[in-house]
Amino acid sequence: NNPKELTKLDTQQNTTDGGNQTQVTEFIFLGFSGVRQGWAFLFLVFLAMYMVTLVGNSMIFTLIQLDSRLHSPMYIFLSHLSCLDICYSSVTVPKILENFLRGRQSISYNQCMAQMFFLMTCAGAECALLAVMAYDRYAAICKPLHYTNLMSKRVCFPLATACWVWGILDSAIHTALATNLSFCGANQLHHIFCDVPLLLKIACSDTYVNEMALHAASVFMAQSPFLFIILTYLYILAAILRIRSNTGRRKAFSTCASHLGVVIIYFGMAIVNYNRPSAGYSLGIDTLVSTLYCIVTPMLNPIIYSLRNQEVKGALRKALGLQKKEYSSPRHKQ
Repeated sequence: NNPKELTKLDTQQNTTDGGNQTQVTEFIFLGFSGVRQGWAFLFLVFLAMYMVTLVGNSMIFTLIQLDSRLHSPMYIFLSHLSCLDICYSSVTVPKILENFLRGRQSISYNQCMAQMFFLMTCAGAECALLAVMAYDRYAAICKPLHYTNLMSKRVCFPLATACWVWGILDSAIHTALATNLSFCGANQLHHIFCDVPLLLKIACSDTYVNEMALHAASVFMAQSPFLFIILTYLYILAAILRIRSNTGRRKAFSTCASHLGVVIIYFGMAIVNYNRPSAGYSLGIDTLVSTLYCIVTPMLNPIIYSLRNQEVKGALRKALGLQKKEYSSPRHKQ
């Protein structure tokens, strides 16, 4: 059951001879290779996290659709974030669960390319969406008189759609470039899912164009939205500090607290995941960080919004029938 021996067998059985080279048709994940005895326990843990993610984000999405009070731009964007989080988890977790059941951590070449495409689509769209949500909070707090015009439904729906398109286009470029790479025998990925940087490390063809595209994506898809969000919140903080009443300050800050928490967790995990020094590399730490970034973060988002947001909690209580008196009509009260 040595991972290296398994890899050698898999390469021989699932490759096509090409002279002195072999063409890889599947990849082996090494992320859980050191804890093989605990796969049954990990299966239950990942299944539980996946179910919490699905239920939590589906609940947020459903509440926003059903409660007319949650049809404002902020909640429209939140519903898209919930959809993204469901997609994010669904791209990685089902395959991880399947591998635990099979007792073999592998993925076919075609599945790897598909997983990478959808994962990068979700990542790019979420970065853009978090930036749009920050702008929405900026418009609400710093430009309240113009908010209706700045964030009308005719504006917010195209913005949300643009985030998805932005992620799809970026992902399509990287996936197309990745399909042109050659993999000559080496098929071990020190990870738990397919990702572009890992494929570039084991490719035997020139990766210069891929690396330049990855660098450009890092700047435009991740760093730029993150800097935009930081700048936006500096303006928001300045506007909040100018509010004279403590009640007004608390109310203004509470509308941003949930989004700010999600931003810190998402981009914080992304920075740790992709910018750790190779000198201190540890497969166990790498697996843990990847799990937090792609699986735990989507699970936490609905928890953050439901705990910090009074409107969402009110809509949930209404849906559960716990606020019948509050929502009863005046005629019924008489």
